[in-house]
Amino acid sequence: MDLSNLSVSQLRDLLQQIPAEIKRREAQEKVSVLNELRAFAKARGYAIEELLAKEVKPKAISGGKVKVKYRHPENAELEWTGRGRKPKWVEAWLESGKTMENLLV
Repeated sequence: MDLSNLSVSQLRDLLQQIPAEIKRREAQEKVSVLNELRAFAKARGYAIEELLAKEVKPKAISGGKVKVKYRHPENAELEWTGRGRKPKWVEAWLESGKTMENLLV
């Protein structure tokens, strides 16, 4: 399509028509592809809905909140379960020469 021969007005009209035409054609193409997929699945003994259905997996049973294993003796708000990376307050405690046993709950 040679756009160089169109006027500015014609180009603006074309610009307004293009999004609607794209939307219409995409909708047609989606229906066509979906029908092809249904036929493909049916030829193999399945329904497309059956293939696309998500399997329901049982959720992992949560054991609840992990008990606190360590607590700062001077500031009870500083707690740690002993899991994961050591908090900075635990590292500072150990650097001061004190032991983890002093923090046990």
